[in-house]
Amino acid sequence: MLDFDDSLQSALGLSDALTQTFLRAGLRRVRDVLLTLPLRYEDRSHLTPVAALRDGQTALVHGYVQRCQIQEGRRRLLRVEIKDDNGDVFRLVYFRFYPSQIKPFRENRRGLFYGKVAYNSYGYDMAHPEITWLDEGDVVQLPDSLQAVYPSVKGLSQMRWRQAVHQLLAQLPPAPQDPLSAAGYWDFARALHALHQPSLAEVLPCPDDNQHPAKKRLIIEELAAHQLSLHNARTQLRRLPAPALPADSPLVRRFLQGLPFQLTEAQARVYQEIAADMARPVPMLRLVQGDVGSGKTVIALLACLQAVAAGKQAVFMAPTELLAEQHAQNMQRLLADLPLRSVLLVSKLRAKEKRQILAEIAAGEAHLIIGTHAVFQEQVQYQDLALVAVDEQHRFGVHQRLQLQEKAAAGQAVHQLVLTATPIPRTLAMSAYGELDTSIIDVLPAGRQPIRTSVMSNARRDELIARVGAACRQGAQAYWVCPLIEESEVLECENAEAVSAHIQALLPDVRVALVHGRIESKERSETMRRFAAAEIDLLVATTVIEVGVDVPNASLMVIENAERFGLSQLHQLRGRVGRGSVQSDCILMYQAPLGETAKRRLNMMRDSTDGFRIAEEDLRIRGAGELLGTRQTGALGLKIADIERDQVLLAEAEQIADALEGSDYAAVLLARWIGKNTEYLKV
Repeated sequence: MLDFDDSLQSALGLSDALTQTFLRAGLRRVRDVLLTLPLRYEDRSHLTPVAALRDGQTALVHGYVQRCQIQEGRRRLLRVEIKDDNGDVFRLVYFRFYPSQIKPFRENRRGLFYGKVAYNSYGYDMAHPEITWLDEGDVVQLPDSLQAVYPSVKGLSQMRWRQAVHQLLAQLPPAPQDPLSAAGYWDFARALHALHQPSLAEVLPCPDDNQHPAKKRLIIEELAAHQLSLHNARTQLRRLPAPALPADSPLVRRFLQGLPFQLTEAQARVYQEIAADMARPVPMLRLVQGDVGSGKTVIALLACLQAVAAGKQAVFMAPTELLAEQHAQNMQRLLADLPLRSVLLVSKLRAKEKRQILAEIAAGEAHLIIGTHAVFQEQVQYQDLALVAVDEQHRFGVHQRLQLQEKAAAGQAVHQLVLTATPIPRTLAMSAYGELDTSIIDVLPAGRQPIRTSVMSNARRDELIARVGAACRQGAQAYWVCPLIEESEVLECENAEAVSAHIQALLPDVRVALVHGRIESKERSETMRRFAAAEIDLLVATTVIEVGVDVPNASLMVIENAERFGLSQLHQLRGRVGRGSVQSDCILMYQAPLGETAKRRLNMMRDSTDGFRIAEEDLRIRGAGELLGTRQTGALGLKIADIERDQVLLAEAEQIADALEGSDYAAVLLARWIGKNTEYLKV
């Protein structure tokens, strides 16, 4: 019986060479072929005589080669004259050809010619047609279904792709009654046949149509399988016990009493949720969402102290060394009066210093370990690790977070806390982070003022530079973010250099510095350190500062050509200011004229500082990938469903997954869509 996990080579009896062609296209297993839907369909069910051709029509013509000639000139062409059964003539045209392509066009050779025709003063031309050659006695056999057109793959013809699909569909076992069919959906086999080999009478779905019965069956089934996989991932992550860490301890109370501020109501609520999770003997799996500056780090530090108070170790992981260093400085300042040792573990440490820190970690003398990916390298051995807190998790790749499970004590799991400043709409979080419980910090700390945002034309650039200079002379610090140039990082960096030089020329008394992606990491970190130390007044930068250091004195942000950025990225950039008690401003500059979408985006930024509202709008305008960073819809492994397009089906799919969980049919769906290799579930 056909198994969707079977290799194509075994299922189709492919040669090694053809197997390699399929592999190069990412087509390894049965599911890869059957779950790749056609891009469009072609009707080759009837012949069109030359006399009935129309300009721009795609047609199938039966005819005979009359003559073949190469036309020299400014453009070298191959023209082949074809006569149909009525004696009418049209021409095949090749703008690029090899000598070997001329040989098949023997006089009076018979064939079927399929392609798009164009009318000119000489009659009808068909450029680069698809040809099926016929022997003299062959009967023309026309298909009784529409022909599917699949993505182009080098070395793999459409005919061979269709043959593979036909062979696999023929091996599909009869579909038994299943829960989805019983609920009114088409059965799986019928849906696949309808999408790959639609009958001539079939009403076909357009590529973005998720309501056609055949397409809807596959979408709802895939989304349900994805939800089931997340349920399984959660079960796998919790298959081992975790240490139960008491929620109340003198260490935590002493820390709270020593804080120079009070937790907001939202911070207190979220910490209570975390503390309750960690007090249970099952691994915590919790995502904390909160806007930039909402106080997520203090909450993570409280969780770390809960682990340390129970005699365990905790890890706090940041996406860059610069951020890890800043977190270490801030945390060590807050922890100065507490009886615990925190250490910074990053790759740039000197060998002797690194050996010392590794020894302290192994001996349990280091209680809180702050670092980057270096914290889970092979040589790092923990005495008793109980908690992993990850800042800006979408910058890591979740498999890295899970590698830390291997650092837990034998037979135990670690508690996991994930922090993100990217507000994620519920529908998206349900599909992307379904294995995590979610907490939201939705109130800014006391004393923080909302950032004022204004929109200004690029034509007022020099006027704005003068305004920035005046602010810097009064002791403020500012960011100037250069345009995003998606086509070229080189152009983006060159542009940043030109902008920096122009600003420095207009403001010779202001300390201006530059950071961009092509500056070495060490130099970039040093510049950011100097900016944080107020040794630089104005930082000209590309989007490398999107996840940057905390500079409370920075109160002015200018973003050039803001219309080129997505809403979520603009919101993250704006979050670099407004971290102190001073009123902060963000100016979004644009290049006129603006399209309607760009206007809507900039108006949303001007009118709202609500990260979740902005994220919902960004999801609607730009799609899921913009919000999820490396954990995009493609990384979710979805083949047919689309998180953005199919949002309306997500709740229905979740209900189906809940109803199927633990059933035999749940295993069928997982085997069909996810496969036996469930490593990807651990994300």
